[in-house]
Amino acid sequence: MGEFDLIERYFKRPTHKAALGVGDDCALLNTTPGMQLAVSSDMLVEGRHFLSTVDPARLGHKALAVNLSDLAAVGAEPLAFTLALSLPRVDEAWLAGFSSGLLRLADAHGCELVGGDTTQGPLNICITAFGEVPPGDALLRQNAQVGDDIYISGTVGDARLALEVFRGTHALSGEAFEQARLRMEQPTPRVALGSALRAVANAAIDVSDGLLGDLGHILKRSGVGAQIDTTWLQAAGSFGEARLPAGITPVLAELPWNKRLEFALSGGDDYELCFTAPVNQRELVHAAAWETHTPVTRIGRITQELGLVVLDPQGQPIAKRFASFDHFA
Repeated sequence: MGEFDLIERYFKRPTHKAALGVGDDCALLNTTPGMQLAVSSDMLVEGRHFLSTVDPARLGHKALAVNLSDLAAVGAEPLAFTLALSLPRVDEAWLAGFSSGLLRLADAHGCELVGGDTTQGPLNICITAFGEVPPGDALLRQNAQVGDDIYISGTVGDARLALEVFRGTHALSGEAFEQARLRMEQPTPRVALGSALRAVANAAIDVSDGLLGDLGHILKRSGVGAQIDTTWLQAAGSFGEARLPAGITPVLAELPWNKRLEFALSGGDDYELCFTAPVNQRELVHAAAWETHTPVTRIGRITQELGLVVLDPQGQPIAKRFASFDHFA
């Protein structure tokens, strides 16, 4: 199978938002008048971002999910994406699984594949996603205000837990491991919540490298500090009448306290939203969460004093440093 046959069979699709999609030298997008274009690029490299044993359908899902999570962090609605794919060889079973996972998530968010590139080489996936947001409505890292509440969506720490099982440093039962592994390999981009928070939150970021490390980007850009309360890590929480898991899952809540802290605060690969919002917006934050079926947990507040202070459940500062992932550290 040649390069163009590969594209034709697994990735060429009819378009609706784009004027011209896969198969030409450029994609042509019909953007909505009066909207701003949001663009995000992410690369996934085998051995660095994913294991060789990952199910190709889950990998296809994750490859797009990490970009959709970036769009969600600014409150953008997905439009389209391009795919650059380096393959060691043409493996039709792998391509069928990968493309099905990728395009299933794309269809769920109305995000069209409109072009890209393929080549032979080490397995490497690069996606550029495009979204749109009304001018002035984008959630930016620089807009956190002193006194804001700090929230996270969903749960954090399970992806790191699954990674430690793969590394052999921790053991889990089959069902518990599958739950954690699913969070690592097939994260849920919080696109609906990001859009719902546009008129509610001040600042946001997606949690890819670790909660505290990513929150630190907000603090630096906004010129503020933060105080994080860890009482939400004492036991698995729930949100709303549907009892959606919030904060941490029961699997993580069973870990020793020091592991809970490490995995939840610096684990990474969660692709949840960390955001800040004024105290007087608490009801609207919960309304946005409820309407989008996305649990949120209030974990701290923005302070005028620079720096990030983590408090134990008794309100005392924790001296330990929680380092997040850095590709070149």
